[in-house]
Amino acid sequence: MKITVSQEQGRVAVSVLHVAGQLDGQTYQNLISKANEVIVGGVRDILLDLSDMTYISSAGLVALHTIALLTRGATIPNPEHGWSMLKSMDRTRDGGFQKHVKLLNLQPEIKNVLEMVGFSEFFEVFTDKQKAVASF
Repeated sequence: MKITVSQEQGRVAVSVLHVAGQLDGQTYQNLISKANEVIVGGVRDILLDLSDMTYISSAGLVALHTIALLTRGATIPNPEHGWSMLKSMDRTRDGGFQKHVKLLNLQPEIKNVLEMVGFSEFFEVFTDKQKAVASF
């Protein structure tokens, strides 16, 4: 997996993390670490550009959920608690869409997985980068 970071300016500063490749048990901690770097650097709003992401596993779902938690001030959880993190998403989802993490350009396979597990109710998805940036 390759992650590149760029900055966009809308009403607020937005970090765009472009994820290419597979987001799975081997790579999910890299994405969490990169998002944490951005947040520690002072940017709270993250747009995950997944246009080149080819696969997402349950560990990848944990990464997306963890990033949402980080933008709300949580600390990086222990990776050994990944499964319990995944199970806790239902409790977090009650608040509607995440305000500080949004998704861009999902491949059909990725979109299907996110819809199957209910993440379409958790993360707002865009196909236009400028509209996504303006939505923060």
